[in-house]
Amino acid sequence: MPFNPAKHHRRSVRLRGWDYSNAGAYFVTLCAKNRECLFGTVVHGEMQLNEMGRIAAECWEWLEKQYAHVEWDQWVIMPNHMHAIIVLHGRGALQRAPTESQPVKTKSLGQLIGMYKTVSTRRINEFRNTPGIIVWQRNYHEHIVRNDDELIRIRRYIANNPGKWESDLENPALITFAPATNPNPSPR
Repeated sequence: MPFNPAKHHRRSVRLRGWDYSNAGAYFVTLCAKNRECLFGTVVHGEMQLNEMGRIAAECWEWLEKQYAHVEWDQWVIMPNHMHAIIVLHGRGALQRAPTESQPVKTKSLGQLIGMYKTVSTRRINEFRNTPGIIVWQRNYHEHIVRNDDELIRIRRYIANNPGKWESDLENPALITFAPATNPNPSPR
């Protein structure tokens, strides 16, 4: 299907003019493709990761170790999405000193998310022997954390997310379908 700008347009949720490699805290949400519950289940308000969820968590932890300017704050992997606060320390304010064998590498928020999705998708597909299958929904939601009160509120939201799964709009168990109507009802 050829590109048609009247039909095929995506509105960016990014803050116009903001450099997403700037130091700061970012709240991100990534969703599994088609909101499929791939990563485990919530049992009595606690997230129970399955093997794919453990792989997703390992890849998340690995990514932070790769970049000195990146720090994970609060994060949680849910059955079909994840929430995280990512802190970027900026190009000139690295938290960990690089060694000669580890040169300074910096990435923007979008590059970090892209790398995470690539690495976790590859590892999950290796595990389930499904090469080339898409794991994550295209793009992600982000919000620039603007102050300490907002940071505290978002941390609380992330920490409480598994406990609210039963009423979470991302929970596919909450999707209800309207009853089918019969266009040709039989006479009584």
